[in-house]
Amino acid sequence: MNEALLRAFIYGVEMDREKAMNIPSLAGAILKIADTVAAIPIKLYKRNGDKNEVVEDERTVLLNEDTGDTLDGYQFKHALIMDYFLGKGGYAYINKSGRKIESLHYVKESNISFRENADVIFKDYQIMVQGNTYDPEDWIRLLRNTEDGIRGKSIIEENKESLSVAYTALKFEKNLVSKGGNKKGFLKSERRLKKEQMDELKAAWKELYSNNGENVVILNEGMDFKEASNTSVEMQLNENKKTNGIEVCKIVGTPPAMIEGKATERDEKIFIKYEINNVLKALETAINRAMLLESEKGEYYFEADTDDLNRSDIEKRYAAYGTGIEKGFLQVDEVRKKEKMPQLGVEFIKLGLNDGLLDPVANKVYVLNTNKTIDLNKLRKGEEEGELNLENNPSSLTDTSMQSGEIAGQSGTEEPEKNL
Repeated sequence: MNEALLRAFIYGVEMDREKAMNIPSLAGAILKIADTVAAIPIKLYKRNGDKNEVVEDERTVLLNEDTGDTLDGYQFKHALIMDYFLGKGGYAYINKSGRKIESLHYVKESNISFRENADVIFKDYQIMVQGNTYDPEDWIRLLRNTEDGIRGKSIIEENKESLSVAYTALKFEKNLVSKGGNKKGFLKSERRLKKEQMDELKAAWKELYSNNGENVVILNEGMDFKEASNTSVEMQLNENKKTNGIEVCKIVGTPPAMIEGKATERDEKIFIKYEINNVLKALETAINRAMLLESEKGEYYFEADTDDLNRSDIEKRYAAYGTGIEKGFLQVDEVRKKEKMPQLGVEFIKLGLNDGLLDPVANKVYVLNTNKTIDLNKLRKGEEEGELNLENNPSSLTDTSMQSGEIAGQSGTEEPEKNL
C-alpha cells in the first residue's frame, strides 16, 4: 500500500463532486433519479371547481422541449437534478420580456454566489454570476435540505465519511489491480547492499508490479523473498464493495436492486413513491414559485404528469380499467385517453342492467329492460311542482284522505249484504 493511500485510510479523503461520481453505486443511483425525473413532462393546470384542466401554454414548451438556450428540456431538468444532489442546488435564470418568459437558462451551481444581509429573521439576498447581480425572483431555485432558502446541502456535504470510505476502498482496489495481483512481501539479504544495488533492485521490483508485461526478477545468491499475508481488507474486498454499495444507495434513497438491474415491482414502487415523487414535488414547487404570475397563483399550477411513470404492465393495467368501468367510476373515453387512443365521444357511465345507463351531461337515464328514457330534469321539476301544490293547498291531502275513508266505509257496509 503506497504512502498516499495509507494517508487516505488514516486521515480520510477530502471528497468533492468529481471523486463522488467515481463511486459506481452513487453515480448509478443519482443518474437513475435524474434520468427518470428529466423524462417526465411538466404540465400547466387550471383549477375549475372540482376539475383540473390542462392549459396549453408556452411555458410548458420551455420546460419540456426547447428552453431557448443551448440545452433542451430533458437536458435542462437533468442538469438541475444533478446539481440538486451534488452541489448547493439547481439554478436556472428566467429570461423575461415584460411579463412574458422568453427562455430558461441553466447555470452551473459552481458559478453561483450570493450577497446576503445579516438579519437571521428577515432574510434577504441577491444572486451573483460573473460579477453581475440578479434578484432571486428571476431564478428557478431547486434546493435540497436548505435551512435558509438560499443554498441547499449536497449529499457529499452531508455524508463525507461514508463516501470517503467507499472512495478509499475503490482506490485500494485500483492499487491492487495496478500491481497485477502480485503478492506483497519483503526481500531479505544476507549481506548489506550498496546504494547502486538497492536502486537497481527497486527498479526491477517496480517493473514487476507495473502490470505492463510478463516481468521477471532474478534474485542474486543470498537474497530471499518473504511473502506477506493478506490483510483482512484484501480478503473481504468483494464483501466490502457490496456493503459500501448498499450504504451509498441508502444515502440517496434508491433500492440497490434498481442499480443492479434486478428490481422487483415492489422495489420500483418504493423508488417512485419515496424518491422520485419527493424530487418531483421539490421541482414543482420551485417552478410554481418562479414561473407563475402573482395573479395566477392559487388558480394555476405546474405539475409533473406521472401517468406513464405509474403505469404497470398491460395485463394489470387493463384489469384495473375493467374494474373501474364495471364499478362505474371510469368511462370508456377516460380509459382511452389514458392509453393515448382516440376517444369515441361516449359520455355514458356503464351501470348494471337493472340500473340502466346514466348520461351525466344530459341528466337522463336509459332503462334497457323497458327501452325507455327518463329525463331526470323533468322528473325533478314535476316533484317540485307537486310539493308546491301541496304547500299552497294542504286541504287537498285531507280531502283525499276523507274520500278514501268514505269509499272504504261504503265498501265495508256493502260487503255483508253481498254475503247475505
